[in-house]
Amino acid sequence: MKIRASRSDNTKRFIIFLTIGIALLFIAGALTLVFGANTMSPKTVFDSLFSFNESDYDQVIVRNMRLPRLIADIIVGVSLSVAGAIMQGTTKNPMADSGIMGISSGATLGVVVVLAFIPGAGRFEKMGVSALGAGLVTLLIYTIAFVGKGRITSDRMVLSGMAISTLLSSVTTAIILKFGLMNQMIRYTSGSSANTIWKDVFVALPFFSSGLIVSLIISRSLTVMNLGEEVSRSLGANVAVTRTLSTIVVLVLSAVAVIIIGPVGYIGLMIPYIARYMVGTDYRLVLPVCAVYGGAFVVIVDFVARLIHPGMEYPIGILITIIGVPFFIYVSRKQEGDRFYD
Repeated sequence: MKIRASRSDNTKRFIIFLTIGIALLFIAGALTLVFGANTMSPKTVFDSLFSFNESDYDQVIVRNMRLPRLIADIIVGVSLSVAGAIMQGTTKNPMADSGIMGISSGATLGVVVVLAFIPGAGRFEKMGVSALGAGLVTLLIYTIAFVGKGRITSDRMVLSGMAISTLLSSVTTAIILKFGLMNQMIRYTSGSSANTIWKDVFVALPFFSSGLIVSLIISRSLTVMNLGEEVSRSLGANVAVTRTLSTIVVLVLSAVAVIIIGPVGYIGLMIPYIARYMVGTDYRLVLPVCAVYGGAFVVIVDFVARLIHPGMEYPIGILITIIGVPFFIYVSRKQEGDRFYD
């Protein structure tokens, strides 16, 4: 009876928090379309969406600059939040995040390598090499964490990821300096969606949608895996398949985010942690809440970044880091050994 009551309570909380998150995302999205270097009237925004006039300069700005940027922010927020939640679920590590663990650094290094050695490569090639870099880093993290005495622990995973992230950041900087990519990469590595165009959105959308759909399909298996591998197998879960699909989803979503906005950390740490506090540890509830609040969070931060210096672009990666570092310290202080906090 207690379990049923808990599930019912979590479902009610899920509906309430999801509704609030959707409303928050809608309001934040509307504000980003209206306000910017030039403030647009709500009518202009509405006409640009539903009765577009190419001869109207304001409508062109909303339709071809602000709207793809808004969609890119949502894609990045959803991708990093869902990827972080999956990483935390599969590793039972509340501090797992594609940025902190070094996966974003691997994806960024892949992009830099393409720019340095294949300057004519298109967005598909960049995304492919970015995913490859993220994959190699993931393999390296597990290898380093596995080497030595004892089993793989949360502490080993985090420390290995942070060490690899620092190393890859240095390698990335060296390549940037060697090939004179500083002007091209400085805003990108700081995290910004300012230069996003519709082509970026269209290239990312199939990968993003596929990763999101697969994550929802395996959400029940992720919940079962939190009970431990032996219990998962006894309940009929295929642990190997779930881990493989989870890893692929994390790599794809991380690569999508890096291609669009650059290496941005801490989103995948903060949002899933808050989502579990809202709705518990059932990933059928956690992942949708992560998606909504992750998208809303990045949209709001990008909106605030534009207000700091109107008419100029302030990288959102810097603001997110300012918010994320204290949160990381808070989570690390709450952690006791390898316990996975709800």
